[in-house]
Amino acid sequence: MDAVVLVGGEGSRLRPLTYEIPKPMLPVVDRPMIVHVLEWLAGHGVDRAVLSLGYRPDAFLKAFPDDQVAGVALAYAVEPQPLDTAGAVKFAAESAGIGDTFLVLNGDVLTDFDASALVGFHRSRTAEASIALTPVADPSAFGVVPIDADGRVLAFIEKPTRAEAPTNLINAGIYVLEMSVLARIPSATRVSIERETFPELVASHALYAFASDAYWLDTGTTQQYVQAQLDILAGRRPLAVLLAPEVRPGVWIASDAQVSGKLGPHSYVGEGASIAGGAVVEDCVAGARSRIGRDAVVRRSVLMSDSDVRAGAVVEDSVVGLGAVVGEGARVTGATIIGVGAEVPPSSSLDGARFPHS
Repeated sequence: MDAVVLVGGEGSRLRPLTYEIPKPMLPVVDRPMIVHVLEWLAGHGVDRAVLSLGYRPDAFLKAFPDDQVAGVALAYAVEPQPLDTAGAVKFAAESAGIGDTFLVLNGDVLTDFDASALVGFHRSRTAEASIALTPVADPSAFGVVPIDADGRVLAFIEKPTRAEAPTNLINAGIYVLEMSVLARIPSATRVSIERETFPELVASHALYAFASDAYWLDTGTTQQYVQAQLDILAGRRPLAVLLAPEVRPGVWIASDAQVSGKLGPHSYVGEGASIAGGAVVEDCVAGARSRIGRDAVVRRSVLMSDSDVRAGAVVEDSVVGLGAVVGEGARVTGATIIGVGAEVPPSSSLDGARFPHS
């Protein structure tokens, strides 16, 4: 089965990281997010994925020189100009020669949703399109989808207020489409699948939805991006493949890592990483070749590869980018993002910041 994976967005909420790295290429426990997505697809019978590219496409092309991940063959469709979600799906499907029922998904969502069950449901309803739904506490930031007893979608309401939302079931960004859906989408035009194509399908009584409470996380914000990593380390998403061995429950340490400091629960220390004596690290991903200096404190944070948290520094609830440096005695807190290669001055303080400013 084919899948179109939408990975062309700019990831503006995770800037300045995404100035250099497209969001689906950001690491999740030392491996690109898109690799986790493709491994999940492989488990549901997808043998080819078409990456719908727009922003910084070369990052994807260089990352996968063999044009395959986990047995899933990769094809690439680079938009000539931004086409929005439906336009991107049509362009990618036609570019790759997709000719039968196919999956569509957002490349920045991590999930254990049963895509095979979604396909089976879709076929049992002879639907033109079917979408996955997931429950959330606050649906106001998503597309809300009320359905009838048979799963037929009654409306597609994009980002209602919490008071106006008729249900807490939201669009999970995973779709099964028939080829006829492409005929509804104008060529070479910006078209939103959520605001235009799906409402048209609702009017034709051709859109169905399948709900599940399986693990699902949109990684769009700093907190959610960190949460994606900690969910894996805490076992809330146990299907993920990790590169380092688990040395005790909830703690993974690469064989060549050097750990002298205190390593608490839900921690990952990647290949060639080091944690100096006196450091306290917990609920943390320390990526390959990252360094944590003497008496530093790192909690509920992600340190990307080759980053350096120097002696006495504190990093909490934040992300330190590839090759970035947190200077001696500095404090980085409150969902701060440190960009690729940036250097936080010694003894400075950043709280809820984007550094350098984006």
